[in-house]
Amino acid sequence: MKAPILILKKLPAAGMAIFPFILLKKESYKADKEIINHEKIHLRQQLELLILPFYILYLLNYLFNLVKYKKHDLAYRKIIFEQEAYDNENNLNYLEKRNWFAWLKII
Repeated sequence: MKAPILILKKLPAAGMAIFPFILLKKESYKADKEIINHEKIHLRQQLELLILPFYILYLLNYLFNLVKYKKHDLAYRKIIFEQEAYDNENNLNYLEKRNWFAWLKII
C-alpha cells in the first residue's frame, strides 16, 4: 500500500494515519520503516471499518481505557488498534500475511 506522506511539524505524535494519508512530525521519519509500517497497519484497520467507524471505535476505546486506567499513556497503549500496530510494527511483512480484522483477536 502506497500512502501519501505529509509532514506536519506541529503533530502531537511522531506519526498518525488519517486515511488515506500518513502524517509525520519530521521529514527524517520517512526513512523509519517501523513508524511507516505502524501507520500502514492503521490505514488497513481504517479500510476494514470503512473509515468513520474506525475513528468512533478508536475514540470510544480510548475513553473507556481512560476511565479504567486513569492515565492517558496507558489508555492510549491499550487501544486495541494501537496494540495490534505496536505488536507488529517491527514485522515489515505483517500486512502481506495479516488476516482481515486481526485486531479482533486482541479483544
